[in-house]
Amino acid sequence: MLWQPSLPQRYLDATEDQLANAIAARRKELGSKLLILGHHYQQDAVIQHADLIGDSLKLSQMAAAEAPKRGAKFIVFCGVHFMAETADILTADDVEVILPDLSAGCSMADMAGYEDTVDAWEAIHAAIGSKKQRVIPITYVNSTAAIKAFVGQHGGACCTSSNAKRVFEWAIKGGDQPIAKGEEIKILFLPDQHLGRNTAKSHGFVTEIDALAKGAPDAQCALWNPKLENGGLTPAQIRDAKVLLWAGHCSVHKLFRPEHVAAAHKDKRTVLVHPECAQEVVDISDLAGSTEFIIDTIESAAPGTSWAVGTEVHLVNRIARRAADREVNVRILSDCQCLCTTMYRIDQAHMSWCLDQLAAGKVVNRIAVHPEAKRLAKLALERMLRLSPTRGVPVAVD
Repeated sequence: MLWQPSLPQRYLDATEDQLANAIAARRKELGSKLLILGHHYQQDAVIQHADLIGDSLKLSQMAAAEAPKRGAKFIVFCGVHFMAETADILTADDVEVILPDLSAGCSMADMAGYEDTVDAWEAIHAAIGSKKQRVIPITYVNSTAAIKAFVGQHGGACCTSSNAKRVFEWAIKGGDQPIAKGEEIKILFLPDQHLGRNTAKSHGFVTEIDALAKGAPDAQCALWNPKLENGGLTPAQIRDAKVLLWAGHCSVHKLFRPEHVAAAHKDKRTVLVHPECAQEVVDISDLAGSTEFIIDTIESAAPGTSWAVGTEVHLVNRIARRAADREVNVRILSDCQCLCTTMYRIDQAHMSWCLDQLAAGKVVNRIAVHPEAKRLAKLALERMLRLSPTRGVPVAVD
């Protein structure tokens, strides 16, 4: 997490209405030079100012297309740090990306550090030894630019929760390099173990959870814990695994539990969850899919239906209000405080402060990825984008 200086007291003392008016005035003053992006998980007070709303990659793609049309030179990304990095990677060099609060990080992205990943890569290849195995790394887009660059450098690709299945298929077939005779492919999936595990299961891989719970054949997935020597695995486990899952997770989606699904089913609700939820939750839910899939599913739901949705609370509340107008009943899957606390650091006070600085000719909180890291990270993103659109089928649920 980066350090964010305290705001001047006048921003802290201002009311929400005063801040909203100040932001609106600065937006008008800055005109087409400014583009504000709002992630779905943002609070409503922030979303009201967004020119574009979406998930992390979609916002960056839209910004890359929209900025030159508008002549925008400044992008204020109301999201978290890795999202602003992705926007900087995909937009032109003359566009400056700003994160209103530098402390708005992502705990999941931070769980996969660059040095730990390099160490894991070396340890995995040491365990493989002379065995003819090739490791293809895949990183969820919810990762740092450094990890995206590492993956791009080593022949891998990014993925989103929408297209993880297609990226897996690409990797299983050898990625951009044909599989040599007798060669085996192994996937290293960073940093979200749950999306990786749910996607691996949808491909028919036996997860370690199924192997333990159901007495299934030997697991084809293994969990790599970067805090332990050799990831906590023996050399044989590393060699035998088809998919190595990094021990990372989303702090929001890990809060949803199987008992929440059972309670919703008892209440006659259809359960719709994000594939960042644990496999035990996804397995017994009715549907699982990306943020866009969740939104589209609720928007097309029939009147009179009832739903329980397992994802971030601000998004659930927003789609629930819209759904209520069509007599569709939506509530969050759990009553726990399932909000993205780091995303919540972005507020009107920080937005107003950074826009005041812009109007005075000063760019604060600029997020700029090193040119070489940008080049390599772009390789990983471009491989993904070649494979499929960012919106697609949900993760399959048994």
